Amino acid sequence: MARHITTQRKILVTGGAWLAAFIIFFPVLWMFLTSFKSELDAFSQPPSFLFFEWTTENYATVLERSDYFRFALNSVWLSLGSTALGLLVAVPAAWGMAFSPTKHTRGTLLWMLSTKMMPPVGVLIPIYLIFRDWGLLDTRFGLICILFLMNLPIIIWMLYTYFKDIPMDILEAARMDGATLGKEILYVLMPMAIPGIASTVLLNIILSWNEAFWTLNLTTIDAAPLTAFIASYSSPEGLFWAKLSAASTMAIAPIIILGWFSQKQLVRGLTFGAVK
Repeated sequence: MARHITTQRKILVTGGAWLAAFIIFFPVLWMFLTSFKSELDAFSQPPSFLFFEWTTENYATVLERSDYFRFALNSVWLSLGSTALGLLVAVPAAWGMAFSPTKHTRGTLLWMLSTKMMPPVGVLIPIYLIFRDWGLLDTRFGLICILFLMNLPIIIWMLYTYFKDIPMDILEAARMDGATLGKEILYVLMPMAIPGIASTVLLNIILSWNEAFWTLNLTTIDAAPLTAFIASYSSPEGLFWAKLSAASTMAIAPIIILGWFSQKQLVRGLTFGAVK
């Protein structure tokens, strides 16, 4: 009887998980299907799910109208640049908080995380004026800086939790062997925290890739990433849903493929230290 109840519970949990996954994934699936519809089919009522005339015209139009690869290259530069700069600052900061804590460490971490609660629009005007006066508007360097600062609290928090799970005895043994601070971080700490660092890098790349608020307000042409590429299909004449869906699919496809192939590392990093 107990085994029968356990089996039913597993079936319910599994079915619930698949249902939740489908609900989450459905908007992406609908966008993908809409990208292969004509504009007329995209607005049809009731909407057609699979039975419509499939066409690749939207993708051809998007590639002809916009320089997709320039936008994609900007997204790559912004994601990788902000991630590299974030690690350069966050690794020593998280090391100091994890292995040389003070009575203010917890408060500092909470303060950093609290900055994520503030809506970005609240600081848009001063940030815009600073960028204008310093000549950073519509530049990759300016966007890398703002994305780096925006994601830095999350990077430090994640690395801090990973570093806390590394035994202090290992670092003390390295110091007794004469390891300097730089060698301790580079050759002892970072190799042991590779799963956590990898998941932090992946998460930061995803957050930077998907950031729309700052990229739409601080860029126009030269440094515009794929989020601006998508927004360009919203016009005063209205939304062209089929073409907008095609542009959105092309914009999210690289990051979805990256997440799919690195999901094992991402899950491993996010659960790093969870089981002793």
